[in-house]
Amino acid sequence: MLTDEEVNKLDALAQKHGIPLIIDNAYGVPFPNIIFEDVTPFWNSNTILCSSLSKLGLPGVRCGIIIASENIITALSNINGIVSLAPCGVGPALAQEMIKTGDLLTLSENVIKPFYREKAQRTIAKLQQAIPDSRFKIHKAEGAIFLWLWFEDLPIPTKELYQRLKQRGLLVVPGEYFFIGSELDWNHTHECLRMNYVQPDELIERGIEILADEVTKAYSGS
Repeated sequence: MLTDEEVNKLDALAQKHGIPLIIDNAYGVPFPNIIFEDVTPFWNSNTILCSSLSKLGLPGVRCGIIIASENIITALSNINGIVSLAPCGVGPALAQEMIKTGDLLTLSENVIKPFYREKAQRTIAKLQQAIPDSRFKIHKAEGAIFLWLWFEDLPIPTKELYQRLKQRGLLVVPGEYFFIGSELDWNHTHECLRMNYVQPDELIERGIEILADEVTKAYSGS
């Protein structure tokens, strides 16, 4: 998640160098608003804002929404006309109707955000209960549908932890993949992983059990 200050800094850098600022707004404001902090919707003529209906409970619709200057929209429309000769009209029709009635923002604020916030809070509580080790930390959950877990001084890379978890039917994303191109010699890059928390509660609990068991084994050297 980006703060208002961070977005403004990125905007200033982009405008200084004469390049557009592309923002992945799949979780952001004003919709689907899966952000647990107070942030301000952002856009200007140098911004390409990318949103989606997939996080509104419509993953199969795969409807992307672009907010940009007229010349960029024209170019993207031309591209879309070439690569998608028979695009599905369900997503745009649903989005247009929800925007007309105002249901899109109401749904985001009153249904979607509370649902994901409660899921995140429940999952955090279960993780902390299952892994009481003081070396285990959870980065502040600011939104989206993932938690960022930190296992300080983990004796194995999270890529290896991933393989162990995968063998037991639990899939996570190793932290190494989020630091591509970084030349920093930073242990943190090998100690974190990303966990999805939106599965049914019983699957989340089972996944946490597996994770806790494998992390305990890793710390004990087994």
